[in-house]
Amino acid sequence: MEKVYEVSFEIAGPAAMFTRPDTGAAQVSYPAPTFSAAKGMFESIARWKSACIRPTKVEICSPVKYHKYITNYGGPLRLDMGNSYIIPATILVDVCYRVYGVIEEVFNAPQGNNHRHALQDFFNRRLNKGRFYYTPCLGWKEFVPSYVGEFRKDTKIQEDINLVIPSMLYSVFNKISNGQVEPKFTADVEVKNGELKYDK
Repeated sequence: MEKVYEVSFEIAGPAAMFTRPDTGAAQVSYPAPTFSAAKGMFESIARWKSACIRPTKVEICSPVKYHKYITNYGGPLRLDMGNSYIIPATILVDVCYRVYGVIEEVFNAPQGNNHRHALQDFFNRRLNKGRFYYTPCLGWKEFVPSYVGEFRKDTKIQEDINLVIPSMLYSVFNKISNGQVEPKFTADVEVKNGELKYDK
């Protein structure tokens, strides 16, 4: 039986936004990170050419609280290029998650090296030292975390959170690595006792 190489981390912050595409211009957040958002968090800490980290589940470790938020968009999609576009949103506040993943092979490692174990070790060392490729974010780039690191012993899973998300964005790309843009959705995603599994 092939050995499984697992990694995990805890992330918390004052605000988060994991956008539901079906909410249009007045965007609303999912209650937990999407698969793509979790993968981006892993990659902000460590990445490897021949192996990657596949998110498997997330645990919600704080009550789900929503808050109204307004931001200005100044990018190229504005109708009037002279003014910023005001975006109303419903975001999450005071969030905390524990995110889990497994390391998968993207292509054969040179000279038969155990690149999955190497990525696991590299990830854990960087997480322990607080070193990142870029600042992790909680969905939107401006929502930087107040904590990213190993599990804290005082953090508890919110086991009273039980809900079903009718349709949830799974991934923006069609492959785990080097994919093309092809959004994929998962129906009836269940959060049970504060836990959301990305693959049923």
